[in-house]
Amino acid sequence: MAGSNLLIIANLIADRMAEWPDRDVLTFEFQGQFESRTYRQLWENSQKIAAGLQAAGMKQGDRFAILLENHPEFVEMMIASAILGTVFVPIDPRTRGAKLAYMLRDSGSKGVVCAPYSRAGVLEALVDSPGIAWIASLGAAAQGLPAAIASFGLNNWLAAACPQPEFEVAVTDETMPMQLMYTSGTTGDPKGIVIPHGRFGMVSGHGEAVFGYRAGDRPYTGLSLTHGNGQFVTLAPSLKMGLRAVISRKFTKSRLWDIIRQQGCTTFSLLGGMVTAIFAEPVRDDDADNPVRLVVSAGMPANLWTEFERRYGLEVFEFYGAMEGGMSFKRPGEGPIGSCGRAAPGLVAVVTDEDGNEVPRGTSGELRFRLESGDFPPVTYVNNPEASTKKVQNGWLLSGDIVHMDEEGWIFYEYRKGGGLRRNGDFVSRAFVERALAEHPGVDDIFVYGVPASNGAPGEKDVVAAIVPLDEDCAPDLFAWAKDRLEANMVPTYIQFVDQIPKTASEKPQERFLLDQFKARNSRIYTIEGEFA
Repeated sequence: MAGSNLLIIANLIADRMAEWPDRDVLTFEFQGQFESRTYRQLWENSQKIAAGLQAAGMKQGDRFAILLENHPEFVEMMIASAILGTVFVPIDPRTRGAKLAYMLRDSGSKGVVCAPYSRAGVLEALVDSPGIAWIASLGAAAQGLPAAIASFGLNNWLAAACPQPEFEVAVTDETMPMQLMYTSGTTGDPKGIVIPHGRFGMVSGHGEAVFGYRAGDRPYTGLSLTHGNGQFVTLAPSLKMGLRAVISRKFTKSRLWDIIRQQGCTTFSLLGGMVTAIFAEPVRDDDADNPVRLVVSAGMPANLWTEFERRYGLEVFEFYGAMEGGMSFKRPGEGPIGSCGRAAPGLVAVVTDEDGNEVPRGTSGELRFRLESGDFPPVTYVNNPEASTKKVQNGWLLSGDIVHMDEEGWIFYEYRKGGGLRRNGDFVSRAFVERALAEHPGVDDIFVYGVPASNGAPGEKDVVAAIVPLDEDCAPDLFAWAKDRLEANMVPTYIQFVDQIPKTASEKPQERFLLDQFKARNSRIYTIEGEFA
């Protein structure tokens, strides 16, 4: 593949296969079992999956959704999509109902790749997703699908012989779309960000240049590959550098250090809410006896930062980034604790008021970025030209995040503009939580808001559902109801029973009064364990 464009993932894998065919570049962990993929296996399996996608009727430019946890087949789907020239849509496999149906319709997906654990949610969404023509399931083909839906099993695709001749890589230009990655939809329906191949290829170079990965490092992550962090912080740099990454199907705090020690991992990636969960584990005499030298963090609580480094014998690299673009970072030993860094090289960052005027240092405002060389490139949201236009204004990328900046240019994250709730690194949609709980027969009125996270992670919130109940004893059932209908990150931390939702004359809920009641405990507040004192 000499001379090929290595910003395209399929070309990168083919190139690395020629150099390191038998290097076990990715190892996937689940419940203590490990399954590896060499560059050769990634390439050959991706060729087989490309043939399967083609047999399902997929053509260049067509889109399909991936609702998988971190399986090897997820990465092979990414590579196969580049080989065939299709566009994949990574979706959290816990997503279901109206939210999933909206994403499938909005993305124009023609098929879905799922697993037994995500199939029920897909079937639920099919009623409102008329464009879906096929479903490919991890393992064997699914049974009992609607007659109009073709069913495929990934086992069958992977058991086939490698196509001869092999598919040529159909993507020829790094500006072509690679994937549609959806926002969390904090202020409305989720928006599908069009991410070109060049973006993934560019961040694959961040491993050494930005994060400070070294030859011989072994990164670890338990973050979903449907999330930008899992793809951009761990997967892309590891594939480029040949770093033999370890990827858990799910993050499990109780087994984190066992996996890291067993596999000899030297770096791993964290989001804010995970830090406290790890730190809350009982202290052990051998906490610092581990091979990790560096944690790549987004949202390290300032009050835990120094002690986290000391307890586990490592250093923290802190950064801020968004899928639409813009980045800041703080290398170990640089800058003040609690900062998410200064603007990355090649970028200029400012903090502005609502009119776009730069505010004095130390004053809160919206974080904006542009290139040092000129205007920030356009951001494209699929089917949403209005939002695309609003995202980049007068050459500046509007992050939507409220921060302040000190005199030295160090940025301190505060919260999401518009009151969005960030929980464990994801932004929670109030609308989806409110809709699910409003359907409970014991709920008369509802408003969802956030309170500062009890774990202290900067910018993170715990979710509060303020409810006017028809049944005073329904709190336990409300938690069960929410768990059955919502992604785990959306289930309220607290249910707050109130006599009425305070509202303005225009019927807009007044969050500050509910927050005052919450702080003063002037209303009945419950957690999943019972009444909150």
